[in-house]
Amino acid sequence: MANIAKKVSWSSRGDEPAQGEGTPLLNGTGAARYSRQVTCLFTWYLESVVSRPKEIPHNEKLLSLKYESLDYDNSENQLFLEEERRMSQMGFKCLEMSRWLVCALIGILTGLIACFIDIVVENLAGLKYQVIQQNIERFTETGGLSISLILWVLLNSAFVMVGSVIVAFFEPIAAGSGIPQIKCYLNGVKIPRVVRLKTLVVKVCGVICSVVGGLAVGKEGPMIHSGAVVAAGISQGRSTSLKRDFKVIMQQFLKVSGLAGGVLFSLEEGASFWNQMLTWRIFFASMISTFTLNFFMSIYHNKPGDFSNPGLINFGRFDSDVSGLLGALFNVLNYWLTILRIRYIHRPCLQVMEAVLVAAVTATVSFTMIYFSDDCQPLGEDQLEEYPLQLFCADGEYNSMATAVFNTPERSVRSLFHSPAGSYNPVTLGIFTITYFFLACWTYGLTVSAGVFIPSLLIGAAWGRLFGILLTLADPGKYALIGAAAQLGGIVRMTLSLTVIMVEATGNVTYGLPIMLVLMTAKIVGDYFVEGLYDIHIKLQSVPFLHWDAPATSHSLTAREVMSSPVTCFNLVEKVGTIVDVLSNTSTNHNGFPVVSRLSDGCEPGKICGLILRSQLIVLLKHKVFVERARSRLNQRKLQLKDFRDAYPRFPPIQSIHVSQDERECMMDLTEFMNPTPYTVTQETSLPRVFKLFRALGLRHLIVVDSDNQVVGLVTRKDLARYHLGKHGLEELQLAQT
Repeated sequence: MANIAKKVSWSSRGDEPAQGEGTPLLNGTGAARYSRQVTCLFTWYLESVVSRPKEIPHNEKLLSLKYESLDYDNSENQLFLEEERRMSQMGFKCLEMSRWLVCALIGILTGLIACFIDIVVENLAGLKYQVIQQNIERFTETGGLSISLILWVLLNSAFVMVGSVIVAFFEPIAAGSGIPQIKCYLNGVKIPRVVRLKTLVVKVCGVICSVVGGLAVGKEGPMIHSGAVVAAGISQGRSTSLKRDFKVIMQQFLKVSGLAGGVLFSLEEGASFWNQMLTWRIFFASMISTFTLNFFMSIYHNKPGDFSNPGLINFGRFDSDVSGLLGALFNVLNYWLTILRIRYIHRPCLQVMEAVLVAAVTATVSFTMIYFSDDCQPLGEDQLEEYPLQLFCADGEYNSMATAVFNTPERSVRSLFHSPAGSYNPVTLGIFTITYFFLACWTYGLTVSAGVFIPSLLIGAAWGRLFGILLTLADPGKYALIGAAAQLGGIVRMTLSLTVIMVEATGNVTYGLPIMLVLMTAKIVGDYFVEGLYDIHIKLQSVPFLHWDAPATSHSLTAREVMSSPVTCFNLVEKVGTIVDVLSNTSTNHNGFPVVSRLSDGCEPGKICGLILRSQLIVLLKHKVFVERARSRLNQRKLQLKDFRDAYPRFPPIQSIHVSQDERECMMDLTEFMNPTPYTVTQETSLPRVFKLFRALGLRHLIVVDSDNQVVGLVTRKDLARYHLGKHGLEELQLAQT
């Protein structure tokens, strides 16, 4: 494997060893490790003080080995089956009821967090805009608007600095929207610290500071991440940050962690047990059905609906093409910006400086657009402007540009949707669209908690309303709605969930047909050029993400060609010293081990008897479950499934388990604790079939056997994720500890 420089991860702390199962540990003794750490620290100090920051090389042909898989498949060992058999029918009903109660609690807490974010953002943003508004009105008459500009820049920079500092220095995983991380989590990838309580606190505080700081961001993505943290914490029933165990263990709620943030979104973006192609067919059939229903009902009533006129349908076709192209342009620009950040802006202090710079530039550009805008509109009794700025307009009028930029993004979207015709000048909308497009593209990827949902809607609503004004005399708010949906679909490539969101937001089901049309077309056009924004950021982090299907041209590959071999196996009754040595081997760091029955000569591979996990072996070693102790009755009680659950989800590392020299000679019987029915495939199984089985069942290990049921290999997530379709057909990514 080629040596490569370390690439910055989502947490920006890839060199910090995570605790628990699967922790990469440094080789050598404690003194040697300490010596290397001191040397690395001294080297970093010299580079930061004496020389300029060096570039971190980036290579998309790498797949990171630092990510582990989640265990979605239950280990049906004897302990598990005995517990299930002891449970009565009433016990199962109580368990099911408790699951519903947990889901209700997750929904309540997630809603309360969302309310808290909304209320705090509205109050802090309102206070900020009132102060700036009063300052602008005072200096408009007396002169000295530069003071107002400085005040605006300072307030924005202060809020953004606070939000960026807590993310960069306290919990870097809280940066961004969190949707790529949650998408990986639902896909079965273990992202370190993504569902910690500390992450939730930093996420909430960070998104409040980002939105109040005037960045071109939204809070919807971070709300999905927040809901995931709440669900994961409640389902585990414990908090390592609070050092409390509430004795409520529901490991089956891993999926709820993502669904709490949005049901359809989670199903569309991350669920493994959903047929996406079938969904697309249903989506297409639904679109045809809706069109047919609207067409014949309009003929029957002799009253064509709003979306039956050719002008709006033609606009929808044009709109979806433009949104697909703009979405692809947005994603390409943000892709190169992200690569530059990975290479050069990888230190927390530089990340904070960039965030503050973007906040200052955003405030300056917004003030400049308002200052030079001559789009003055009369104030009416039903005007929607929350903080109208008169500036150089006549009495009784307000600056229309200020309505779009001197406001929170949510209120700006609302204004573009609902303001009456004539509220915006086409020049105002054109300048705002171009400027906000590049500001949003620059902002996404900063070391702040922020989402791209609302900015995408705002960009699309602005240019949709613009084209509505230029092409027709009808209500431009409808065109703003279609443009908003199309732009968001062109950037993140959402279809079903976005259709439902937009229809529910408008309260009018007749908007469903044009929204379906533009979203499908925007996705097709955008996918022709580049992937969706979330998929791009997942790929940039070299995450072993499994897409819906195996590469189309992979049928020629079989399990024999993709599996890892040779495989480290254990006997049914294994020597404790052998187990400790295997678990302590940092060069392999395996997490699952087939259990086999060895043949007499010991040369041929053994026949498969089961599968046991590293976490289970660590618990067995911790409790000294040895054959000799059981015979001598030193073990006072029989190990139960509860002992394994108490250690979940952060199992102690093998180095923390003390095993004496005498205990190394003892034997351990794995029969009772291994999974005797692991999933297996033969060597000749095609890659698409292996892929479908692995992904649909949420597996972590898939054992490959020969015709005699002997273990010949093991398939893991990274073995499947490294194959993808490239420009020259099927390509294989290199595996590296990045």
